[in-house]
Amino acid sequence: MTPVATVLAREFPERRVAATARVPNGNHKQTAVATFADGGEVVVQTATDAAALALEAALSRAVRERTSIPVPRVLASGALDGFGYVVAERAPGDELHERFVSLDATAQRRVARSFGVGLGQLHERFSFDGYGRLGRPARGRQRADGGGAAEFESGPVRGFDAVSADDSDWGTWFSAHAREGIAALPPAFDGVREQLEEAVAAASLPPNPPARLYPWDFRPGNALVTDGRVTAVLDWGQPMAAAPGLAVAKVEHLVADWYVEDGAPLRRAFRAGYESVRPLPAVPRAYRVAAVVRSAVDSAGEVTRPGYPERTGSAAVDFHRARLDALL
Repeated sequence: MTPVATVLAREFPERRVAATARVPNGNHKQTAVATFADGGEVVVQTATDAAALALEAALSRAVRERTSIPVPRVLASGALDGFGYVVAERAPGDELHERFVSLDATAQRRVARSFGVGLGQLHERFSFDGYGRLGRPARGRQRADGGGAAEFESGPVRGFDAVSADDSDWGTWFSAHAREGIAALPPAFDGVREQLEEAVAAASLPPNPPARLYPWDFRPGNALVTDGRVTAVLDWGQPMAAAPGLAVAKVEHLVADWYVEDGAPLRRAFRAGYESVRPLPAVPRAYRVAAVVRSAVDSAGEVTRPGYPERTGSAAVDFHRARLDALL
């Protein structure tokens, strides 16, 4: 049996599967949509890193409970035969990545505002004790009705109110985070690499900023839309704790700059949405530099493809270079 078939047999032994269809997605997970003979549908994700997928499932549940962000309900998660899995409801809507450019200006601004509201709620309702990647839940199996606090490697904690992050101060952690992104840039960025290093080194950062959720992929490319409104945000993998201004810089870049030539109206809408929840944090230039750098290359080392239709090759490099040139 395939991993998907094994998961479905375990979690839904009483239901007959009529069809499964593979969905292309990121570098770390395999995704499929399963249709049952009775007409219901679920999304099944599997990955060899069971702990990372368990963390994503736990965070998805918490975001759904604590915010107004539309997150599909997780029906089951666990580990089986050397891989982790998550089963979630099939959310309605079209891929926002493909639809964003066809939305009218009003709908685009509404979408941008919703991302601002969502990030503001994430920052208001998830706080941490340090900076870095979130601790991982203990391995195990959990159904949607399981209840209880999440279990982490550091022991039971109150949901996501604590984190097993590294002990670095903010300046040290941010510098390492930004320089890791700079080092990952391919040779096409060599002409600007030294300036990027200097911008990070010269940064004047807020001392000891509060640690808030830094959702790695909170962007239109991981959302669904119906009638110009976001109906689901799908990917909560690789979350971190960081200064709120860094997350603002990254999400704003992915919302306001990724798809349109003039991002000013979307930027204003995004900020207005955030400020409807909480005050906008300080966003130094170095945060914006890091946001562009860390968005320019994916986890496989490939230059990302902004826009839709997607830019590729030199056009993609030119997009990222233009954003960096504007900041340097």
